Formats: sequence, structure tokens, C-alpha cells
Amino acid sequence: MKDINHVSFLEKRVLLRVDFNVPLDDCFNITDDSRMQAAIPTIKKIINDGGRCILLSHFGRPKKGFETRFSLKHLVKHLSFLLNQPVGFSPDCIGEKTLVDVKAMQPGDVLILENLRFYPQEESGDTNFAKELASFGDIYINDAFGAAHRAHASISVIANYFPNNKYFGLLLKKEVSNLERVVKKPKRPFTAIIGGAKITGKIDVINSLFNRVDSLIIGGGMAYTFIKAMGGNIGNSLVEEDQVDLAKKLIITAKKRGINLLLPVDSVNANSLKNDAKITVSEIGNIPTSFIGLDIGNESVNLFSKTIMNSKTIVWNGPMGVFEMERFSLGTRKIAEAVCRVTEDGAFSLVGGGDSVAAITKFHLIKKVSYASTGGGAMLRYLEGRALPGLVAIEG
Repeated sequence: MKDINHVSFLEKRVLLRVDFNVPLDDCFNITDDSRMQAAIPTIKKIINDGGRCILLSHFGRPKKGFETRFSLKHLVKHLSFLLNQPVGFSPDCIGEKTLVDVKAMQPGDVLILENLRFYPQEESGDTNFAKELASFGDIYINDAFGAAHRAHASISVIANYFPNNKYFGLLLKKEVSNLERVVKKPKRPFTAIIGGAKITGKIDVINSLFNRVDSLIIGGGMAYTFIKAMGGNIGNSLVEEDQVDLAKKLIITAKKRGINLLLPVDSVNANSLKNDAKITVSEIGNIPTSFIGLDIGNESVNLFSKTIMNSKTIVWNGPMGVFEMERFSLGTRKIAEAVCRVTEDGAFSLVGGGDSVAAITKFHLIKKVSYASTGGGAMLRYLEGRALPGLVAIEG
């Protein structure tokens, strides 16, 4: 693995691809800086060596070029605080003005270039765009695991212009090392917990996990599609009608392969998605017609926790309910606490995906799991056994 531990960046201009796609409130204040903090060790390695660190990142999903709310200028002040030094900002990521800003850098300086996604060429993997980005640096480092599954210009194409000077950042190396513990030689019993709103997007990882795990726990909104597939009454709960037949097949496949597939047995329901809604608890297959299932109930928590506590390896992606709302957060919190307890007893726990990490952060449990991944989609792709363009570009 091409990492930076034994490389000197003295007097070098280093293009560092990071994932600074962090959430902001309406006043442009950062509400979760974990992705920025995760990149700090690599940035410090570069500047402590006497290198010039040029940061590349996407931010949000702008549709029409420049949009103020998606500008990376909102992150400059906080990054300066994290590094305890001034951080420069270039209002573009290509062009003459950017080149002037790059040339003005001194050893130890940090410069953020503007949001790459203000140019559609970034997502299309345009070679000319990648070549111009590459012209600003002597060395390229990818530390953006959260975007490593994207074949974008700054992720996979740009590395072609640094055949002998491209590396994994410290974060990316750590991400891959922790995922390899799960994929290659997991200690058993091995349990995967998959939640979130929809089955769509997680079908391949579920099928892949059938080849790896001893138990698979399904929670969150996607569980109601499975319950409907079993003939249950799910009221007004979220359901993917076009995935009901697939859910049936997954249940049958799990049984054939001897996988312990665990679905919720009870549900916390509300008559609307509001904190002051009327709430009822029912069997998950017997939800009142006018109610929506929004969290797992205590019986499900107990059922899932028993399996978790008997595990030696746990992978978790996706919450058990609408944890952002206090009245529907208990299921996710209880499962998180079970994962932390078994981790304390010696199990290895890997939590990934924006919502899952946000949940354990909200419950002040992030330091009690073995590893919290910065990439949800990339983590799922890796677990599927698929090649990540960002990794292939560096290794090739």
C-alpha cells in the first residue's frame, strides 16, 4: 500500500484530495467536523515536512455552477482553528487566479481550492479538468475515503498524472486496514447490522454479506418492506413496493445458506412524523392502518442485543429508526450501547455511513466503538468486494 509514512514533502507542492463534505446549519456553521478532523494527521504530516498543502474537495451537490451555500470558504475558519495556523482560500479550483495563489504559497502553508463540483467535469471524470488540477502539484495524495468509490476527475483520473508520486493518505490507509479486518479474517461469530430507509442501494452488500456473516440484523425503514414481504400489515410505514419480491428472495436465501436473519418483531409507531404525534407500540406485522413505523421496540432491541453480545465482529451501517427525533431514537441508541458493550468485552466493531456515525456521535458513543468509518457508500462497496476507483488509481 502506497502510504506517506516514509516520504518527505520538503519544498513539494502536495495536492491532497480530502472529503470535506460536512454538514452546515442555516448560518453556515459546521455541525459535525469529524471528516475534517480525520484529515488533520495527513495535513500535518505534509506541512511539518515543509511541504505546501493544496486541498481539493467536493461539497454538496451544486446543480448550476457556483452557489454560495456550497462554497468551501465556509470551512476555512474552522480548519484554521483545527490546525492552529492561518489557512488560505482560492475562489476557484482551476485557472490563472488559482495558479497565482498556488505559486504564492510558502513551505508549511495550507490552501483550500474552491468546490470541485462547481465544474461538471469533476463528476464526469474529464481528463482535461484532471490534468489542470494536476498541474498545481508535484505529488498527489488521496485521503478521501468517503469519495473513493467515485470515478471522478480528482479521485481516479488525476492519479494518472503522478505515476511515481501518488499515495494513500493516513486516513485512507486506516480505513482500508480496518475494513480488511472485516473482509479477510473476521473473528466469529460475525454479525452485520444493516438499517436505514431503503433496501435499494444495499441489495448487493446484503447478498455479499450472506457469504461472510453468521447473523444479519435488518432494521430501520427498510425492515418494513421485509415485513410486508412476509405478509405483515405495516400501516402507512415506508415500503418499497418494487422491492417486496426481492425481500422475499433474500429471506429464502438466508434460510438456505444458514444465515441467522433477524428482523424486528415490534415497532414504535406514530400517526405523523412529528415529535408531538400520537404514539403506539405494536407487533411489527400488525401496525394500525393510519400509523407509520418509526423505530424498533423493546422486544426487537432485546432480540438484536442478544445476538450482538455473542458476536466477535460487528459491522453496522444504517440506523434502526428516525433517531434524529428524540421520541424515535431509543432503538438506535440501545443497539449502539449493545455494540459498545461487546466492543468493551473484546469484539471488533466497525460503524460506517453518515447516519450511523451521526447517531453514535449524538449519543456520545463514537469513542467506544473500534472504528467509525468516514465513508458510507465506499464502505458498502468495499464490503461488496467491488474495486474502488480511488484505491485502484493509487495502486495501479
